[in-house]
Amino acid sequence: MTTTAVEAMDVEGQDVKDEVAAGWRIALPACAAVIPLGLALGVLVVQSGLPWWMGPVMAALVLAGSMEFLLVGMLAVAAPFAQIAVSTVLVNFRHVFYALSFPLHRVAGRGWKAYATFALTDESYALTANPEAGTWSRARIISIQVSFHAAWVACVAAGAGLGSIIPSSVVGLDFAVTALFVVLGMEAYKVRRAVSIPVLALGSALIAALISTEHMLLIAMALFVGALVASYVAEKRRKHV
Repeated sequence: MTTTAVEAMDVEGQDVKDEVAAGWRIALPACAAVIPLGLALGVLVVQSGLPWWMGPVMAALVLAGSMEFLLVGMLAVAAPFAQIAVSTVLVNFRHVFYALSFPLHRVAGRGWKAYATFALTDESYALTANPEAGTWSRARIISIQVSFHAAWVACVAAGAGLGSIIPSSVVGLDFAVTALFVVLGMEAYKVRRAVSIPVLALGSALIAALISTEHMLLIAMALFVGALVASYVAEKRRKHV
């Protein structure tokens, strides 16, 4: 075997090109699913009065779809930095839980780990939220994330380019984020088959809405985290009985 061939093998002995291709094939459905979402964000950037180039720049550097939609509105009204920071923590707090089961241990190298952490989106988590992902190579995991990252930037850039052509009266663009999360939730349920988690999430949201619509997100997240911790402790005690 030549030196070039040896260098083309990852630490598990799998061909890098095959693993990259496998990751791309896994990511392709998610990439197709976010086309309307990316286009919607690009259109929103332009129609909010921001320069078109801010769309692809946000897509490349922020890479958090729901937060990017919120960020466009904040930038349009010149919201204070502190408000943007707090909103980012609240909206993306769910990523803390993603990291608990994401196969980051399969990604060797500080640079690759840093990118894998940065690119841990809802979509990449959903695509790796299965026991089999714990055996995937670094090349396959990074390929999934890079494929989605590139598709997201391209879609947002296309939407920004078409922003001046697409009328603001188009119906359905504002539902793109909700639709995406519904589909991701359905796919996650197919893998885990845990009814209690979505029930806890729905209950937390309803209770938070009754308490305060203004601070619903903060209250709902606090209730949901508390419910998860309580259920975990109860489960541990039950196993030790």
